[in-house]
Order: sequence, then structure tokens, then C-alpha cells
Amino acid sequence: MSQTEETSVTSTQATAPPTDESGAVPPAIRAAASWSWRILLIGAFIAAALWLLTLLKTIVIPVAVALLLTIMLTPVRRVLNERLRLPRGLSAGLSLVGLIVVVAGLVTLAGQSIANGFADLTAQAISGFEELWAQLSATFGLEDQLNSYSQDILAQLEAQQGAIVSGALGAAATAGSVLVGALIALFCTFFFLHDPRGIWTWIVGLLPMSSRERVNQAGRRGAVTLAAYTRTQILVAAVDAVGIGIGAVFFVPTLALPIGILVFVGSFVPVVGAIATGAIAVVVVLVSNGWVAALIMLGVVLLVQQIESHALQPFLMGHAVSLHPVAVILAVAAGSYAAGIVGALFAVPLAAVLNTVILYLNGHDKFPELGDEDALPIRWRAADAPPIPLRLRRTPGVVAETAVTDVGVDEDRDAPEGDPTR
Repeated sequence: MSQTEETSVTSTQATAPPTDESGAVPPAIRAAASWSWRILLIGAFIAAALWLLTLLKTIVIPVAVALLLTIMLTPVRRVLNERLRLPRGLSAGLSLVGLIVVVAGLVTLAGQSIANGFADLTAQAISGFEELWAQLSATFGLEDQLNSYSQDILAQLEAQQGAIVSGALGAAATAGSVLVGALIALFCTFFFLHDPRGIWTWIVGLLPMSSRERVNQAGRRGAVTLAAYTRTQILVAAVDAVGIGIGAVFFVPTLALPIGILVFVGSFVPVVGAIATGAIAVVVVLVSNGWVAALIMLGVVLLVQQIESHALQPFLMGHAVSLHPVAVILAVAAGSYAAGIVGALFAVPLAAVLNTVILYLNGHDKFPELGDEDALPIRWRAADAPPIPLRLRRTPGVVAETAVTDVGVDEDRDAPEGDPTR
């Protein structure tokens, strides 16, 4: 090729338009597109996970309840096992039976209090309603309208008999699901108490070998966060229940215990539960003792909730879960929207655990005092380990020897004192 032809080819190549069109797209658009498909993929994964959890809610909810019960009962099981030298299985069983006895006792005591005070409360409510209705009827002449409304209500009840029967059958099916869920929760709680480390080792062993240790350490810190949240929430709920219950003693002494128990249970739903149960206490006092007593009871409820919000929550809950109050409110709102009361109950502990785990996986350890020495036991043998001879019977009367080099080994069940998986 001559020098002229080479110059022509070179100039043609230099002036030819680029075939790659990526240069025509601004970098900001390319970055936005990259983020978009990743966000869409993450959103699709979260949606699929939520759909699967909804499909398996009969199993997922009891297991979640069992985790919370395990965190609550682990100190009791440790005292029975380590201080009293009881076997681990017996310690787990006694802890669970003790919880059932305490809950049954509280329910029985509250039921008796309700039975004793409900008759008087019902009579007072009916008397107050009749008095109010008599005044309204005398003032506005509502007696004829009342008769008309009663006839309409009876007609609607007769027309909706089929729906009422279907609702009763649905309630029976729901009661059956609750019973099955309670049995699953008790079953899982026992084994979580009996062998938490073995169960956790099996779960982590399903992951790729390179990520097992990081997941193990992240899970330990998540368990510490969940334990701190549970202990703190029990303390906060107890303060709310005692404060509002003492206030109710002065107005409805026969219903003070049921109100306290209701406040204690409702306080496990952050923010929303305390407001709802406090409102119920105020309504009960309003029905039984009138407006003045209801206003005083409202003041008691507000005082207790202010102490909780400004004294207990910032110092205890903030240190336990390290979540901003805005994050707590948003988590409760999202959980209640997605799964109702159950979602509101588990939203904050789930957010707290995810916060701790994600921070650890990204290099920020909230609990450096735990250390990394508590590694999971290795459930396989090294390649250079000597073979283990096993006698296998191949045919009747003939025994053959073989060597197995990949078998599980017993792991040490002990763990450091501060580890909640012990």
C-alpha cells in the first residue's frame, strides 16, 4: 500500500463517527438508570418476601412470638441450668411451664375482677344512657324516631342472618388458627430455649462458607439488640401499667387490675398502644364516675405517658435500639398498614435488629465488647484429616470396612457469658 493510500485510510478512521453511543448519554442519566434498576430489583425482592410472609403467616407469626418469648425466658433458663444445676431440657421446660402458669394466673385474676365489676359498670352505663336519652327525648322529641330505628335494626338483622352465620364460622376458623399458632409458638420456644446454639449453627451452615462467620457475628449482635429491646419494653410497659392502674384504683377499684393488664399488653406496641389503652381507661372511668373523674383520670394517663416519653424512652429504648423517634413512628405505621396489630407489634424490634445487622455488615460494630472470638464450630473435617474407619454391612454375613473423611463433628455448646444464644 502506498503512502498516499495509508494517509487516506488513517484520515478516514480519524474522522469516522464513533459507533459506541454511550458517550452521547450524560453520566448523570447513566448513574440514575443504574440506580433505578437496582432499586426496582430490591423492591421486587422485598415485595416477594412480604408476599411469602403473608402466605406463611400461620407459621411466621408463632415463630416470631417464640423468639420474643425465648429472649424473655433465657435468663430464667440460665438460672435453673447454671445456678441450680438442672439439666438443660428440664430448665427449658420449667421456664416455659412457669410462663404459662403466670399468664394463666393473670388471666384468671383479671377475669374474676371483670366479672365482679362488670355488672356494676354495666348497670351504671345503662342508667346513664337511659337518663341521657330521656333528656334528649324530652327536649327534641326523639321517641318516635327511636321506634323507627329499632324496627329498621330488626329488619337489617333478619336480612343479614346468612352473613352473621358466615361470620360466626369465620370466627371459629380464626380461633382454630390461633390455637394452632399457640401450639407452634410453645413448641418452638421450648427448642429455642433448649438448643439455641445448635439451631443457629444449622441455619448459618446453610450459607456459603465465605459468609458464615460474618453472618454469625452479625446475628449475635442482632440477638443482643433484640434482648435489650425486649427487656426495655417490659420495663416501660410495667411502668405504664402500674401508673395507670394506681390511678384507676381511686375510681374503679374492681376494674383496676384488668385495666393495668390491658395497658401492660398494649404498651408493647410503641406509641400507639399506650394511647389506645389509656383512652380505654378514661372511657371506663367516664362511664362509671362521670366527667370530673374522667378528666382526673385523663390527667393521670397523660402524666404517666409523659414520664415514659421524656424519661424512660430516651434513656432506655434509645440506647437499646438506637432508633430515632421518627423512625419508630414510621416503622409502627408501616407495620400496622402491612400486617395490622401484628405488624405494629413486631415493626420496631425488626427495624432495630436490621439496623444493627446492616451496620455491622457495613463495618460499624455497635457491640465491640462482644468480640469475634466466639466462632461457629466447624461441621466438616479438613481434607488432610485422617480417615475415620466405619464398619458397613454390605451383604448378609459379610462385613466390609470403609473410610469416611467428611462427617460432622460434635460442636462445643458453650458460649461466652454475654452471648444470648447460649
